[in-house]
Amino acid sequence: MEFQEIVMARYATKKFDGRAVPSEKMDKLLEMVRFSCSSFNLQPWKIKVVTDVPTKEKLQAASWNQPQITTCSHLLVFCADTDLERRASQLYDAMRSSGLPAGDVAAFSKAVDGFIAAMPKEKRLHWAQRQVYLALANALNGAKSLGLDSCPMEGFDPVRYSQILGLPENLVPSVVCPVGYAASVGSPADAAPTAGRPLRADTPRPKVRLEKKDVFF
Repeated sequence: MEFQEIVMARYATKKFDGRAVPSEKMDKLLEMVRFSCSSFNLQPWKIKVVTDVPTKEKLQAASWNQPQITTCSHLLVFCADTDLERRASQLYDAMRSSGLPAGDVAAFSKAVDGFIAAMPKEKRLHWAQRQVYLALANALNGAKSLGLDSCPMEGFDPVRYSQILGLPENLVPSVVCPVGYAASVGSPADAAPTAGRPLRADTPRPKVRLEKKDVFF
C-alpha cells in the first residue's frame, strides 16, 4: 500500500477477531516501532508486549472492560521512561558500538546531559510521553501497512496497569495499542446471534476531519 492509502485505511478498531498475528509479521511491526524518531534520539520508552489471555483479562478490567484488550492478538503497552540518564547512557553505548568517532559521541553526550540536567524532575514524564506518541504513530500506520488493524487507547488506569504488569516506578503506562485483525461477520469474536440479532462486524466509519482552512494557516 502507498502511505496515503495506509493513512486513509487505518481506523481505530473496536473489536478484533481473536486470531493470532504470525510472529514474523509481528516482528516486522516491532522493528518499525523500534526505529521511531524521538527528541535527541533518546527513545524514552519501553513497550510491554502482552499476548497471554489471563494478563489481558486483568488489563481489560483496568480498561473500562473495553473488548479490544482481550480480542486483540498482541497488546502493546507504551510506557514512558523517566530514567533519562539510563536511557542516555544506553544510547551513548550504542553510538560507540556503531563506530561513531569518540569525539562526536562526547560532544553529543555533553549536549544531551545538559538538557537532561536542566529539566525539572516533574516535567520528565510529560516530556517522555510526548516522545511515546511518536512511536505510537509508527505502530498504527505500520500495522496497517502489514494488513493488520490497531486502536490507540488512553482509556485505562495506568496505576492498575503498573501493578498488574509489575512495572518499576520509572516506567509509566501512557497509551496502549491493541493489534490484530478486525472482527468480521461470523468471526469467533462475534457473539452467537439471538432473537434475530445479526452477527456484528467491526467496520470503520467514514472519516470526519476538519477542513484544511481549519487546520492550516
